[in-house]
Amino acid sequence: MDNAQLTEPPIAGTEADTLLGALERNRRTFAWKCGGLDAAGLNKQHPPSTVTLGGLLKHLALVEDEYFTRRLLGKELGAPWDSVDWDADPDWEWHSAPDDSPEELTALWEAAVGRSRAAVAEVLTAGGVDQLADWKGRGGASPSLRYILVDLIEEYARHTGHADLIRESIDGLTGEGVPQ
Repeated sequence: MDNAQLTEPPIAGTEADTLLGALERNRRTFAWKCGGLDAAGLNKQHPPSTVTLGGLLKHLALVEDEYFTRRLLGKELGAPWDSVDWDADPDWEWHSAPDDSPEELTALWEAAVGRSRAAVAEVLTAGGVDQLADWKGRGGASPSLRYILVDLIEEYARHTGHADLIRESIDGLTGEGVPQ
């Protein structure tokens, strides 16, 4: 099943298809909330928060690469993440987002999502969502692909809620899903 094309998770699908469908629905809704805006729109804050849609795009690009490239596959992160001094600025993705154009931010996020989809497809060819990641957490245990997918669904749900509030403050766009 091509989960990138699902409009909703399957009602009675496999566990993998259900988790991937939920993640894709969240990605699609998030992209819709960030779409069609210029730099001013992507940099608008919704006080008292300093979160912006541009910052969210860059942050979620990092999260995608961190979880699926580094943690799941055990590979090093590529550009732009590999050249950041994270000790000097642990929130670099948020602070640097205003320096990027809407096209750069969107391309960065879309490329990260593409890498994530490929990583998940690669892992799923060897088995199901109970497969363990190459990475070990603080306690020394490796999370399963299932855990990583659930964590990403939660991450997107939280940040799509932020994006919803910010976007409504920009131009009144509201809603739960991309119009069909």
